[in-house]
Amino acid sequence: MIKDCKICGISDLNTLNYIINHKFPPRFIGFICNYIKSPRYVKSNKLKELIKTNKKNSQFVAVLVKPDEEILEKIKNLNFDYYQLYDCTTSETLYIKKKYNKKIISAFTIKDHIDVEKYKLYKDVADIYLFDSKGYEKSMSFKHSLIENIKFEKEVMLAGNIHFNENLENYSKIADIIDISGGLETSGIKDISKIETFLNNINNFKNET
Repeated sequence: MIKDCKICGISDLNTLNYIINHKFPPRFIGFICNYIKSPRYVKSNKLKELIKTNKKNSQFVAVLVKPDEEILEKIKNLNFDYYQLYDCTTSETLYIKKKYNKKIISAFTIKDHIDVEKYKLYKDVADIYLFDSKGYEKSMSFKHSLIENIKFEKEVMLAGNIHFNENLENYSKIADIIDISGGLETSGIKDISKIETFLNNINNFKNET
């Protein structure tokens, strides 16, 4: 059942302030910290300024693709609650979790059932499982039927080409948390009107169920 949402790829202060101060703010707000191929990537100096913002009722997530020691040291004192890790082994994930004392969202990019099965390796290190497409910076989807019948022992976050005005009932048996980024954009820029619609839809859906 969908309980919360994450808005990812925030890179400007106006959008950040809008969603933090929304009457239905997202539980999570994500920042692309080291994946420079993404148009939503935020350089370190700008990232420091964004993270200084009072996050109020939201939690900040550092999105990291196979991070090296350099980026981990750069962001270690920033006010992140979670590290969302792509392409990290279980031992790498455990090392990062212990050294930097952060909760972990383990992200799995899905093409087939073999990719899905990898979640079992992370049961002792992940706090949340994220199932995403192989698109990374591109908005792509994957077959949700691959995960819909699995009973997970942790919260499940779902990403991959989800749009701002979709029928959330389509995901209610799959995800606890909807993760959205490109679906809130117009011409590659976060669109306040789409964010407004999405956050209201999430709140309405939670109240109905």
